[in-house]
Amino acid sequence: MINLIKKILSYRYIRFLLVGFMNTVFGYGLYAFFIFIGLHYSVAALLGTVLGVLFNFQTIGRLVFGRSDSKFVFLRFVAVYALGYVLNVALIYVLKQVGFNDYLAGAVLILPVATLIYFLNSKFVFKLVAIEVKI
Repeated sequence: MINLIKKILSYRYIRFLLVGFMNTVFGYGLYAFFIFIGLHYSVAALLGTVLGVLFNFQTIGRLVFGRSDSKFVFLRFVAVYALGYVLNVALIYVLKQVGFNDYLAGAVLILPVATLIYFLNSKFVFKLVAIEVKI
């Protein structure tokens, strides 16, 4: 059983999904909290994204790609999340226009935006420095 778990965790995308789940709980929790205290969805998403990027850089960099110590990599990581933020807010706006509330619109976009962020991170951020994490 332990060998099966190690085998499953040897796949970078599986690690990304597991770490991403933890990061999503953190980021969406912040977003929902900021909505709950009355902030506009764009401000809630911005604050959740900024705080989430700092948290996610460490978890994704270390646990998924095996690296998180380069300033250059961090700047690319921030650029990917900035793009994710803009797309997320634009899509929340669209979903609100068709009747979704702030909470549901944010929740519906978690997986599509996360998948885009994984792709961009794997191709443009950690590509040159990526190493496999041995479990």
